[in-house]
Amino acid sequence: MATQGVWLRMTSSPKLVAKSTELGFVTSQLSGLRISQGPSSDVSNRISFPSFPGRTQPIVARRICPFTGKKANRANKVSFSNHKTKKLQFVNLQYKKVWWEAGKRFVKLRLSTKALKTIEKNGLDAVAKKAGIDLRKK
Repeated sequence: MATQGVWLRMTSSPKLVAKSTELGFVTSQLSGLRISQGPSSDVSNRISFPSFPGRTQPIVARRICPFTGKKANRANKVSFSNHKTKKLQFVNLQYKKVWWEAGKRFVKLRLSTKALKTIEKNGLDAVAKKAGIDLRKK
């Protein structure tokens, strides 16, 4: 690529990919990298990486109970003709404000109904300590 306006070939494909005539850069078809063909000898000045919009999206909470560790179960959906297809049986997760006696305040938690019954039986501090959850952060 000594001169501008040369044809570029992919090593695995014989078809022509791009011709950079007046633009002075080539855009990679696979990764979106922008490579400049200017007279600069420094490679770091000639390559610019694209911004990835997927990394700025919020992280979605998983459907797992933090107190009991319950998660989705893979099961078969069985039709009348006994045809089996895969399905997920999700945990019954609920948002619940639970009174925390040691902190003298309500703590909003996302927990399963089984964990809610366990908290009513044993107390929030004991269940959180056994699960390794720090309630001061919430």
